[in-house]
Amino acid sequence: MALSSLNNLYKMVIAEHSQSPHHHGFLEGVEQLQLNNPTCGDVINLSVKFDGDVIEDIAFAGDGCTISTASSSMMTDAVIGKTKQEALHLAEIFSEMVQGQKDDQQKDLGEAELMAGVAKFPQRIKCATLSWNALKKAIERDSQR
Repeated sequence: MALSSLNNLYKMVIAEHSQSPHHHGFLEGVEQLQLNNPTCGDVINLSVKFDGDVIEDIAFAGDGCTISTASSSMMTDAVIGKTKQEALHLAEIFSEMVQGQKDDQQKDLGEAELMAGVAKFPQRIKCATLSWNALKKAIERDSQR
């Protein structure tokens, strides 16, 4: 695929996830975790429903930029049905990817792999990783119970 076509695909998918985010909202009866990016003002409210060690359902709400919202949407798609350990592994792959590190496992991220372009814009890395960091905190909190 030509570079310009890939850039257009990247832009289209990011825009689609930002304008019509997947798993947007709140889960009833599930504790909310709020995380913010003080650098730009992005805020995410994440609710994760666990069935033992598995992420049964997940939802997010809040105010964020296009990158933050799209990344949150893609993250929810990537982790539903995954174990806590699998989700933490995906979060690590994602974090390394947006910092410019290449890994064969990036394909496991699904559409979130398209966020690799964020590495070209260091000021946007915190936007892209906000939801993934919230997920890590939610898993940690649940595991301590």
